[in-house]
Amino acid sequence: MTTRYFAVVNPAAGGGRCGELADGVLQRVREGGLDLEVARTSRPAEATELVRAAYRQGFRNFLAVGGDGTSYEIINGLFPEAISGGRPTIGFLPLGTGNSFLKDFTQRGVEHTIEALKNGTGRSCDVIRLRHAQGEIYFLNLASLGFPADVGELVNSRFKRWGELGYIFGVFTRLARLKHLAFPHRLDGAAEWDRRPALFLSFSNSKFTGGKMMIAPNADPTDGWIEYVRWAPISRLGFLWNFPSLFTGAHIRHARASRVGAKRIDFNLGGPVNVLVDGEILHLDCQLLEILPGALDILA
Repeated sequence: MTTRYFAVVNPAAGGGRCGELADGVLQRVREGGLDLEVARTSRPAEATELVRAAYRQGFRNFLAVGGDGTSYEIINGLFPEAISGGRPTIGFLPLGTGNSFLKDFTQRGVEHTIEALKNGTGRSCDVIRLRHAQGEIYFLNLASLGFPADVGELVNSRFKRWGELGYIFGVFTRLARLKHLAFPHRLDGAAEWDRRPALFLSFSNSKFTGGKMMIAPNADPTDGWIEYVRWAPISRLGFLWNFPSLFTGAHIRHARASRVGAKRIDFNLGGPVNVLVDGEILHLDCQLLEILPGALDILA
């Protein structure tokens, strides 16, 4: 019996690159014997709606054709229903800008996923749930508070049209107004809240973010742990000197960095803050992060 997949294409991903390449890539998938139903998005959050409806119609196999934002929307269409419903499988055909998550498994992108589809190979993967004052969201990659989230907000509002160069503009603009803020939190029910100021806090399921940055080099999306990374306050010059290490994961060895695995993180923020979640910038009053071990299967 032919396996049915529901493919969601974000034509705008990768600055329109996805819209140009998606048909050819999906044709290769069909030639491998898969039965595809394809939906194309035209606005933010539409992928979430399409996937939620497809899941309720009985689809359990999905393809994300786009970038990190497309995958994020698909995950939030699957969950929370997939916790108690049939287990979903998702494959990534990365034609967007960041394409971070799949890099934990391969650098070959589309070719790797097409081979996995042909061979039927996959593995279980964790999902992280973030509960906040207005509800909950789910993600595969990471959530960050502090400097990365503030840079992301600035880039989206002023520099997004410049692509990767716009991100550099955002970093240097925020650096000129560098702040070290406290985000009260505690790991795995610790007795005391951590109220120390920080450059950033990151809560990761996978190693990469933004396509090339390796914020959490020890993260493993299959191990049942949230990788917690904290970078303590640092001077502007110190940040500039160490900035390249964020792309190699070497920053984790800096004296001001620390990391640990956790199952649950509670927050006491006192109100909404900027949160970077799988490439999206949200303004949330975070309350709880928790791991959902092996909550879905990925083609890998």
